[in-house]
Amino acid sequence: MIRLGEKAGARFFTLSTTVGQEINVAKIMAGRIEANKIPVKSIVVPENLKGYIIVEAEGPHIIDSASTNIKHVKSRVPGVLSLSDVEKYITVKSIVDELNINDIVEVVSGPFKGMRARVTDIDKSKEEVTIELLEASFPLPVTVHADYIRIVSKKSES
Repeated sequence: MIRLGEKAGARFFTLSTTVGQEINVAKIMAGRIEANKIPVKSIVVPENLKGYIIVEAEGPHIIDSASTNIKHVKSRVPGVLSLSDVEKYITVKSIVDELNINDIVEVVSGPFKGMRARVTDIDKSKEEVTIELLEASFPLPVTVHADYIRIVSKKSES
């Protein structure tokens, strides 16, 4: 998030951009906003919302003047977002909070990259997970950081 100023009564608007160009659009807009002293409060580039950026300002006309003639801006999405809608995109959840014992995960980094495993233990304070590789010929417990795995399937609730 790029914080640019403090104005009361600002609202959140969404700009549609070319996918993959969100950060470039935000940087160009931030430069234009600072150079022309446009009253924009912040620009949010959500990591999990491809093709969109969220801009905080007092009105849509301000967003339009800040984004006019920027190459990868497609349009301003009609309507206003609430603060709770924006918070969903800027609050980072740890994968440890979503994991349970016996969930199936895939290792996405390190020497076991691409292998699937079953979660056997979770250390929430260290954000470490002990997994048992499914593709090994014998049970091999490995402790990895939670950032090195992604959930493939949740355990069946029975």
